[in-house]
Amino acid sequence: MTTLQFLGATGTVTGSKYLIEHAARRILVDCGLFQGYKPLRLRNWAAFPCAPASIESVILTHAHIDHSGYLPLLAKNGFSGKVYCSEATRDLCEILLPDSGHLQEEEADYANRRGFSKHSPALPLYTQEDAERCLNLFAPLELEHEMRLGDGISLRLIPSGHILGSTFVALETPDASILFSGDLGRPHDLVMPAPARIRKTDYLVVESTYGNRSHEATDPLVELAEVVNRTVKRGGVLVIPTFAVGRAQTLMYYLYLLKASKAIPDCPVYLNSPMAVDATRIFHQHSGEHRLTAAQCDGLCKVARIVHSVEESKQLNLKHGPMIILAASGMATGGRVVHHLKAFAPDPRNTILFVGFQAGGTRGAHLMQGADTIKIHGEYIPVRAEVKMLGNLSAHADANEILGWLSGFTQPPRHTFITHGEPEAADALRHRIEEELHWPCSIPDYLERATLGE
Repeated sequence: MTTLQFLGATGTVTGSKYLIEHAARRILVDCGLFQGYKPLRLRNWAAFPCAPASIESVILTHAHIDHSGYLPLLAKNGFSGKVYCSEATRDLCEILLPDSGHLQEEEADYANRRGFSKHSPALPLYTQEDAERCLNLFAPLELEHEMRLGDGISLRLIPSGHILGSTFVALETPDASILFSGDLGRPHDLVMPAPARIRKTDYLVVESTYGNRSHEATDPLVELAEVVNRTVKRGGVLVIPTFAVGRAQTLMYYLYLLKASKAIPDCPVYLNSPMAVDATRIFHQHSGEHRLTAAQCDGLCKVARIVHSVEESKQLNLKHGPMIILAASGMATGGRVVHHLKAFAPDPRNTILFVGFQAGGTRGAHLMQGADTIKIHGEYIPVRAEVKMLGNLSAHADANEILGWLSGFTQPPRHTFITHGEPEAADALRHRIEEELHWPCSIPDYLERATLGE
């Protein structure tokens, strides 16, 4: 008997974790951190639903923290099996996971020094050392290569087009086949190739981040140019919270194209994310997995001035516009961008530009909802800057693109599980799949367990 239990990404777009159990084997697909609302974040601190030492292997769809960021804690608490993923995902996790641990140590230290934590002392969820230690467990696989895991279970990783190294996870068990979409890429992205077409699987777990909306039918290059020019005209600072992996490289490529065509002024661009610098280097190493040429990679690398140290980052907050700052994190939940928001949000000449989905409960979501203040480091910061979203820059497929990808199946799955979406988005996608494709599907609850093959 094969069972699937949903340990995350239910009713939310974070904390992706799916537990497959078969013949006393436990396999975890994705191992993400919960982000956003406090009740979700508290799950990161709670005991794991099963003993980490009993898990034989973890399979990652991609490197983003909401899919990989719990791994150091899982290993710290007893997991010692293999972590299977693509080579690019392994390379990116070598950057992202230690940085995640470092940020948590930094934020705990800052909270203790400033005295705004309710805990005494504030502690990190895990440390940089914990993260570096878990990297020894990684065992990258070739794409499309079949890996036998034992007891009749096999694994294949198939390109999903979301970010560098992102894959679908296809598992075959003696009872049934199951495919995990991870985050589904877009068919016409400028940087990443389209997601691979899947013809059939017995069971499907599909994301629904944008399950209730369509990306705007606008040219993101034109929209980005408008925001840059409007902010420059005011003499302002454009602050762009961005994911260091994927979105940062896309933005730098767009800014490179806009500057080359003189669609925007040659104002200084600062990349305040050492992680993003390292991730861009990895783009060169995996040139066959994206659409950019070596010359285009060089161009995007040169468009921004690199901010290396914390001291350099602090100095940026004392500068005046016009200038553009790209800094992590993409939902403004932590990292250097939070300090930039603190410095620049109160000035109406400035712009805060979001370029991806903002999970409920994050600072990014509050800003997009029109908050006139945001809480940073225990104090409320007034928001007078322009706040803008460029939705068409998302690396997630929208509802129509998800349906387009699903229509490539030549045989409907026995059942489709809809995850990784806010409740309204997940239910909208469920409705469309039932009405347009006539597939049986459901939206699982947290910790729900399904039996596969019956």
